[in-house]
Amino acid sequence: MEIQELMHDIRKKAIKRMDKKSPAEQSASWSSEDLLYSGIGNAIFIILPTPGCAHALSESGGCTMCSYIADSPLENVSSDELIHIFKNLMERHEIKPKTVVKIFVSGSFLNEDELPKEARDEILKMLNEEKNIEEVVVESRPEFVREEVLKECLELLPDKIFEVSIGLESSSDYIKKYKINKGFLNDDFERAINVIKSLKSDHKITSKAYLFVKPILTSEKEAIEDAVASAKYAEDLGVDRISFCPATIHKGTLMELLWRRGSYQPPWIWSILEIIKRVRSKVKIPVIMDTSGFGTRRGPFNCKKCNKRLKNLIIESNLRQNIPEEFECECKSRWIGDVKFSDVTRSTCNITNK
Repeated sequence: MEIQELMHDIRKKAIKRMDKKSPAEQSASWSSEDLLYSGIGNAIFIILPTPGCAHALSESGGCTMCSYIADSPLENVSSDELIHIFKNLMERHEIKPKTVVKIFVSGSFLNEDELPKEARDEILKMLNEEKNIEEVVVESRPEFVREEVLKECLELLPDKIFEVSIGLESSSDYIKKYKINKGFLNDDFERAINVIKSLKSDHKITSKAYLFVKPILTSEKEAIEDAVASAKYAEDLGVDRISFCPATIHKGTLMELLWRRGSYQPPWIWSILEIIKRVRSKVKIPVIMDTSGFGTRRGPFNCKKCNKRLKNLIIESNLRQNIPEEFECECKSRWIGDVKFSDVTRSTCNITNK
């Protein structure tokens, strides 16, 4: 398939440009206010250095918008080192009452080729011992969501909610296949969600769907409509939470290549607000909208007059699960025109990687 060959070529070139760093240098952590199932609380975010996403390292080349492989050591990291790094990162943060710990590995937490079972088990044991931690959130591609693996994790976290987040991105198989190069279809996602649902009667396990806003070769109007339809699909399937990820331009991706050629722009922040309004009126489960990169050259944008204010309104709406207050700015008329009159023709340029 042409997109897979293109992605593989782009990925190889991006990896060659990577600066070599130690696993400890590629780890990170931070904390912020967040919405838990029990209400507003504290979140600790942990990034662990693992070999990298299996999909991105395969012949398919990975997803068209993702560069997380660039934050990976591209080699195995021992369980002892991963455990040591995790302990050091956690010690930097106060574990307040009502805390969720979110663990990112630039791939799949449940893939033992990325995160060894020994490290995974020890990390979960440590988290279970902390009484103030209510939730543990991890990410995985659906092919690694298997009943036996989940049961192993749940046995180590009997007192916590264990949430498995999966990057569905879109409910459209066409978009996943030809615009994102996701490497799986709805059937695969549905199987994984059904496995999680089958364990709910005996365990504190939940699911979350990541949905991507505005893939390549997508107009502003199409991006809004797909986001709303995808959220409804996820809720109907039985997903417990939704997290939207509006596009930002990552280095070393096909999305960046198109952006540099003037053939792609991240979504308007007005579009993000429109998605929030529509989804919160249709969907009853918690919905979070990521605001990373808002107002920057590579992220969702409106204009300098309203970027920051709208970003803050969206952050507040994530915590309150409400629809942000109405806000007007002179740039809104341009967004309305873009939604009304734009089409995908300006994004259908030759995407050969020259």
